[in-house]
Amino acid sequence: MIDMKAISAAMLFSLVAAVAAQRPADHPSVTVDGQTYTPASILARNMGSAEDQETAFPPHKVIGNIYYVGTRTLSSFLIVTPQGNILIDTTYERNVDVIRKSIEQLGFKISDVRIVLGNHAHGDHQEGDALVKQMTGAQVMAMAEDVPALRAMTPGGKEHPIDKVLHDGDTVTLGGLTLVAHLTGGHTPGATTWTMKASEGGRGYDVVIFTSLRAGGTITPAIAAAFDRSFALVRTLSCDVPLGDHPAEYRMKEKYANLKAGAPNPFIDRAGCLTEARIQEAMYHAVVAEK
Repeated sequence: MIDMKAISAAMLFSLVAAVAAQRPADHPSVTVDGQTYTPASILARNMGSAEDQETAFPPHKVIGNIYYVGTRTLSSFLIVTPQGNILIDTTYERNVDVIRKSIEQLGFKISDVRIVLGNHAHGDHQEGDALVKQMTGAQVMAMAEDVPALRAMTPGGKEHPIDKVLHDGDTVTLGGLTLVAHLTGGHTPGATTWTMKASEGGRGYDVVIFTSLRAGGTITPAIAAAFDRSFALVRTLSCDVPLGDHPAEYRMKEKYANLKAGAPNPFIDRAGCLTEARIQEAMYHAVVAEK
């Protein structure tokens, strides 16, 4: 006779083991600016709960023509121009309607999105590209090195649209605005950091929308070379306003709480421009040393 209880227990054990294997280790640890981090704590900080990933954070103006329309833990930015808008990171496909509602709360329309960009080819950042293109007809642009991973991203059987392939240093322009694509690979081969100018109060500011610089568990020589190049590159970027693909990377919640009419914009944070990069570089070297 087949022991169904034993089989069920074995299946449960296998499932738990598989889930555990996907979780990053709680070591090594690094301390930056008095705060200690592990790979597991960084991932938990970035992703939060399933509810966090799917629940809208109050949509708000960041600076100039840049608006936050993402969830509690997954960033999405709307950049408004006179000739239509740019959306950076559609996040999960199931979040597209959440993003649409946030855009509408700010007084804009998702139908005015003309260009869709992303920061790296993981589902929590770019899975919704196909649906947004269906809704808007926008052009989807992506860094060449991430095209294979994006092509494999087919939610509900939808092909991942890529209307223009970008390369390091390419520019994306719309309505007098220019974004520069910087290849900052490592987390994915084509991970992209975006830079642009924003104006507020008669002054211009350099905005950097950082991609993830988080090292995974396996660091091959090619990945190490990519990270070494990326950490060196981000230090050369002029930055007044640091943003990121996860809000925790630039302390969005804390800064949002300090938004007050007539007060200095808390998102202008030159001192914090490289904080996340320093955390991730320290962790990267610690992971390499541990291996």
